[in-house]
Amino acid sequence: MIAISGGIEGPDAAAPPDGDAVGDGGSGGGVPGDARAAFRPAQGEIPTSPGVYRFSDKYGRVLYIGKAKNLRARLANYFQPLHSLMPRTRRMLALAAKLDWTVVATDTESLVLEHTWITEFKPPFNVQFKDDKTYPYLAVTLREESPRLIITRNEKIRGARYFGPYPKVWALRETTALLQQAFPIRTCNDADYKRAMSSGRPCLAGQIGRCHGPCSRLISIEAHRTRVEELVAFLAGGDTSHLRALQSGMREAALEQRYEDAARLRDQVQAVQHVLEKNAVVLGHDVNLDVFGLRADELAAAAHQFIIRGGRIRGERSWIVDVELDDSPGTLLEQVVQSAYEGDREPPPEILVPLLPEGEAALENALSAQRPRRGRVRLRVPERGEKVQLMERAVLNAGEHLIRHKLKRAADLTARTDALAELQRALGMSEAPLRIECIDVSHLQGTGVVASLVVFEDGLPAKGAYRKYRIEETRDDTDSINQVVARRAAQLNQAREAGEQPSGIYRDRPQLLIVDGGEPQVKAAARALADAGITDIALCGVAKRLEELWLPGDPFPVILPRTSEALFLVQRVRDEAHRFAITFQRQRRSTAIASQLSEIPGLGPKRVQGLLKHFGSVARLRAASQEELAAAPGLGPKLAEQVRAHLNAGPEDPGPEECADAKLEAASTAEPGEEGSA
Repeated sequence: MIAISGGIEGPDAAAPPDGDAVGDGGSGGGVPGDARAAFRPAQGEIPTSPGVYRFSDKYGRVLYIGKAKNLRARLANYFQPLHSLMPRTRRMLALAAKLDWTVVATDTESLVLEHTWITEFKPPFNVQFKDDKTYPYLAVTLREESPRLIITRNEKIRGARYFGPYPKVWALRETTALLQQAFPIRTCNDADYKRAMSSGRPCLAGQIGRCHGPCSRLISIEAHRTRVEELVAFLAGGDTSHLRALQSGMREAALEQRYEDAARLRDQVQAVQHVLEKNAVVLGHDVNLDVFGLRADELAAAAHQFIIRGGRIRGERSWIVDVELDDSPGTLLEQVVQSAYEGDREPPPEILVPLLPEGEAALENALSAQRPRRGRVRLRVPERGEKVQLMERAVLNAGEHLIRHKLKRAADLTARTDALAELQRALGMSEAPLRIECIDVSHLQGTGVVASLVVFEDGLPAKGAYRKYRIEETRDDTDSINQVVARRAAQLNQAREAGEQPSGIYRDRPQLLIVDGGEPQVKAAARALADAGITDIALCGVAKRLEELWLPGDPFPVILPRTSEALFLVQRVRDEAHRFAITFQRQRRSTAIASQLSEIPGLGPKRVQGLLKHFGSVARLRAASQEELAAAPGLGPKLAEQVRAHLNAGPEDPGPEECADAKLEAASTAEPGEEGSA
């Protein structure tokens, strides 16, 4: 029995469609000897992005390839109790020894990449895309005397210019008709064209106004060729004037309240955009190159390589590289590229990198020597088009690989035990810090100051104990730290003064308190603890870049080894506190803008939420023009004018502070389930 999931036939019918999560599925139903335990990812390790996943056996043979709009939700189905899975899936999982996945930007890309890899690896448990099925192309038959635009699956038409492939056939049919209106060219077949040219009478399509080729006697062969060249330029992406004209017409119709015309133009714009959609995992048939993405933090870096041969992704690899203090991104990239072509691996003529290393010329010479008599190797940084999109995918996958590495390291019980013991020795504590709390402050150019408190128990986050703080008045970061530590200390003392035993996860007493910052922040926190009479909680601060630890009253920091588990744990705790503070900051700003918008007459809660969802962020909403606001759902020209005036009257949103540190955003796997405010 075969079930179709997301348009792809999966290995069984037990797995629901993409996006229908069923939870983590338990531990395989408690079945003894469940082989899935050897390769099952940790909870939260799988991303929620679209992508393609692969099950392989112990010999490296690919058993099954699938796609998903949400990788985490889809792969959770394979780790349900075994008795709930179909026999075919159980056989595949019994042979599997490894699970990998590759993240892409859209479901369209995952569909095409899945098809490419199924054709390449021919996995035995796949049942679709094995019959040489191909995707449709748009082709312009330039070799003919009077070229025409056709939809074809034949990739070998001589002299034709191809655009695609495109998974959505319905969009091609709809848009081909639209393009025929925008660029009137020949539509009749070869037989009708030859008959019309020899007889002097237009073909049937020409008589009813559907064919505008030379056979209609309304245009010359040379003028028709010019129209065809304009169409080719439009499809190639070099000329988007027609699309801009449609969008402009749609906005004008909306402003004039001609909503039926605006809806018709909107549908035309969407159809044209489907044709213009670029697929970063499919390039030209003659493209052979490698793409390297890099993502790094203070301790480790991850690199991801896409191997492109014949315009398709034929393979990929990932590395984890330890980062030293003097390692620049260029140095790391040079090491990665060198290691990629060790042994008999021959580099392609073109290698795309996110930045050029310092020894660019020397590296090119060394790589060129590995492909004698086949031309020189060039290192390039892509600047536009499909190759930039492909580079973005490589960087995205490098970030995912770094997250997986960090989560796997954090899940290691032995490593966590070593980290806590090493931290105890480094800070001179009498006991291991089984409960660690960390405080971080976040603000936007001194306004909207908030703070976060995160908790790690036994080296793992205890998200139910996280707390958020609003700081109404403060002088600077040290004053903010002092206020938050004082409030936390007062809460810890409350139960002790009443003679009660600590109860509740927030009332538990930590062994170690960490603040984000150096010596000034540590002094401010130490004053707050001293004022509260607390002496049994160790305190330290962690400063960025060198990742040194500052202790109260010590003029010199504690420097942990770069490869130590203790430093890795401290970094995770600090990054989690920073992420949680930034999340709270953004939530407050979204609430503030919603309250501001709700003051506008005629703009209710549903329209406010729809407006925020449409633009995606407060910064984009403030930057939107009146025409863009009018095109948002539920808004017309009058309301858009009021919204624009109301937003201009309020405080401006700082630009650069809108974006958080990308590393910290990538390190987060989920929001805390129960988050209180203190």
